[in-house]
Amino acid sequence: MIKMVMCLHRKSNISREQFQDYWRNNHGPFFMKNAAVLRSKKYVQSHTMETPLNEGMRASRGMAEPFDGVAEVWFESEQDLMEAMSSQEGQELGAALLEDENTFIDHARSSAFIVKEVDF
Repeated sequence: MIKMVMCLHRKSNISREQFQDYWRNNHGPFFMKNAAVLRSKKYVQSHTMETPLNEGMRASRGMAEPFDGVAEVWFESEQDLMEAMSSQEGQELGAALLEDENTFIDHARSSAFIVKEVDF
């Protein structure tokens, strides 16, 4: 199994609450409705909490501002993901997902990458 991890910052014209509400109630259900097209096995959203603990960790380590959330999408393999994304249906869905993401995600300040988990 592999995962796509997306560390997300919201657009500057919306609050974190608005970002998380749209992501949870609009984008998430849209993705899940179409998850089979991309052969996704699992999809998880992690929403950053408003807590003094986050500021304390950031300040004590000299870290950058936190992301507004992290998305994780599991796939069987790189090959499986590439085949799904290369299909006509996968390309159309990818374009529709990007169009929707553009309404609430600041892609220039966000990051996405493929990972393999290492258990200890």
